[in-house]
Amino acid sequence: MAGQFRSYVWDPLLILSQIVLMQTVYYGSLGLWLALVDGLVRSSPSLDQVFDDQILGFSTPPGRLSMMSFVLNALTCALGLLYFIRRGKQCLDFTVTVHFFHLLGCWFYSSRFPSALTWWLVQAVCIALMAVIGEYLCMRTELKEIPLNSAPKSNV
Repeated sequence: MAGQFRSYVWDPLLILSQIVLMQTVYYGSLGLWLALVDGLVRSSPSLDQVFDDQILGFSTPPGRLSMMSFVLNALTCALGLLYFIRRGKQCLDFTVTVHFFHLLGCWFYSSRFPSALTWWLVQAVCIALMAVIGEYLCMRTELKEIPLNSAPKSNV
């Protein structure tokens, strides 16, 4: 289609590599946030903090700290959307995909479907934060002016 600024070409290899990259960013940064928080309170890190839905909660300090790590991770992943996805239209798609695979990982790890209300609330907040902030950042870069003339100006 002529006259279109940026044409979209179906590239499944690119999409798969972006999904794998965003999953890596998600779990890598979540691990770093959890390690930082665990180091501050001198707690022992556990894989349950990532994949067990019963850990997240307002009643215990580890639950509150894990929730804080998930929210901070959403902000970090929004930067991942900016640097690796770069399209505002695709931010929600990749955000939901990352969290869908996280849901599957939690289901597989604990051998039961996540049923804790706080887990679902934290995931909903994280999806909203990651998608909205990622889209905002991507739109900001998409709307930058494109220089049309790169040649130096002459005094004529």
